Amino acid sequence: MYEGIVLHDQDQDQEQKTENCMAMKYQKGTVYLRGEKVKMWYGKFLMYGKDQEGKEVRKHRNVAICKKTEAPKWKAEQMLREIILSETKGGGLKPALFPDETLTFRWFVQQRYIPMRQGSWSPAYKKTNTYQLDHYLVSAFGDLPLSRLDTFEIQIWLNGLAEKDYSEAVVRQCFSNIRAITKLAKKQKYLSEDPGEDVKMPQTKSAEKPVMLREQILSLIGAIADLHDLCLLYIGIFCGPRSSEVFGFQWASWNGESLLPLGTAYEGKLYPGRTKTKQSKAPISVPAQVRPVIEAWKAICPDPSPEALMFPTFGRGKRKGQAVPRWGKNFLKWRIRPIARKFGIPDRLVTFQVMRRTLGTDMQHHGTLKDTQGILRHASIRTTGDIYVQSIDASVQQAVNSRTMAVLEGFTAPVNEMGLQGRNIRRPAAIRRSGRRRYL
Repeated sequence: MYEGIVLHDQDQDQEQKTENCMAMKYQKGTVYLRGEKVKMWYGKFLMYGKDQEGKEVRKHRNVAICKKTEAPKWKAEQMLREIILSETKGGGLKPALFPDETLTFRWFVQQRYIPMRQGSWSPAYKKTNTYQLDHYLVSAFGDLPLSRLDTFEIQIWLNGLAEKDYSEAVVRQCFSNIRAITKLAKKQKYLSEDPGEDVKMPQTKSAEKPVMLREQILSLIGAIADLHDLCLLYIGIFCGPRSSEVFGFQWASWNGESLLPLGTAYEGKLYPGRTKTKQSKAPISVPAQVRPVIEAWKAICPDPSPEALMFPTFGRGKRKGQAVPRWGKNFLKWRIRPIARKFGIPDRLVTFQVMRRTLGTDMQHHGTLKDTQGILRHASIRTTGDIYVQSIDASVQQAVNSRTMAVLEGFTAPVNEMGLQGRNIRRPAAIRRSGRRRYL
C-alpha cells in the first residue's frame, strides 16, 4: 500500500460518545443518526497522511449528510463514501483506500449487484442468471474480499472453465457477468480500479447448434392427431417465435395474416405487454400454408374471444377454473416428445429454440439475411414507428412462404378431420380482466 491519506472506521468506543448517536459500522467511514426533532444522517471517518516533515498525522472528520427522511441507511453510506473521495483529492496528497476484508465478493453480488440489476431482467432470465451467478461466480470468489479480486485471478478462472470443456454459452455468460460486476463495483466506489476491464474471453469448444431435417419435421407433424398440438407446432416450426411468445399468444394476436406478440408467458404466468426486446414486438409473418391450420383450431377451440389464450390449459389451486398459459417444457415433454421418439428424433431436437434455429438456417436458401432478421425479429433491426400498425414486408412474406412450401411439398395436414385427442374439451373460463390488469 502506497503512502497517503487512508480511511477507516472509528473505534467502537468513539461511536458511543453520545446517547443520541446510533452508529452503524460501514467500511470507509461510519454513518450515524443525530437529532431529536429532526433526525439527520452524519458521517465520520479518520484521515491519515504525512506532513511536510514526513511525519504521520491523523485528522478526525465529521460531516452532515442529509435528513433521515431523504435517504435510507445504505444510501447515506454511499453519499458518505462520495464525500470522502471528494474531500481527499486536494492538498497535494494522493487518496488511497485500505482494503476492507469484511466486504466480500458474495456480499457485493447479493446485496448490490443483483438488487440493482434485476429490475431489467425478464422472469426467465432472472431465474437462469441468478443461478449462474451463484453456481459459478459466487462459488469461486464468494469469500474473497472484493478488494483482493484482480485481473490475473479472474482470467485464470475463466481459462480454467474453458479447459474443463464448459460450453461457450456458459463461459461467455460468466465472462459478461464478472465484467459487469467489477464495473459496477468501481462505479459505486467499492473498488479504485476495475479488475475485469482487461479480462479476455478464452477460446472454448464450439457449441452444438442442431437443427431438424425436413424428413424429421414431416414425420413429426404427420403423426400429430390433435389439432391444438398441430397448430402450436406449425407456428413454432414455420413462424419461429420464442417459447415465451408462443404460449403468450392471445386470439387478439391473430389478424388472419400475422401474429402480434402482446405479451409473454413463463412458467404458467402471463405478462401482458412484456417482450424480450423492442424488436420482438414486431408482427410475426405467418406463411399462407399455416393460416388454414390456425383458423381450423380457432373454429373448435373452447374460447376464441380476443382476450383468450390461443393455447391455454386449466389452472390449479387459486387459479382453478381459469384458462392459464401452458408450461413449454411440460407441453413438449408429455405431448410431443413421446411421438418424436417413435421416429428416432432425439429430445434435444424437440425444442422451440431448435425450431427457431432451423427456420433461420433454412432461410439461407429462400431469402436474404435481412429477410431472416425480419422473420426472427432480432434486436439488430430496430422498429421505426407504431408497432401495432406496421405491415409485413413483401419480401419477408415471400421468403417465409417459399421455405414453408419447400418443407411441406407433397404434404397436407387433414385439419378438417382432426379434433382433440386425449384431453378434456370442456370450456375453461377466460382470463379475467382484473387478473390481466394485475400484470400491466
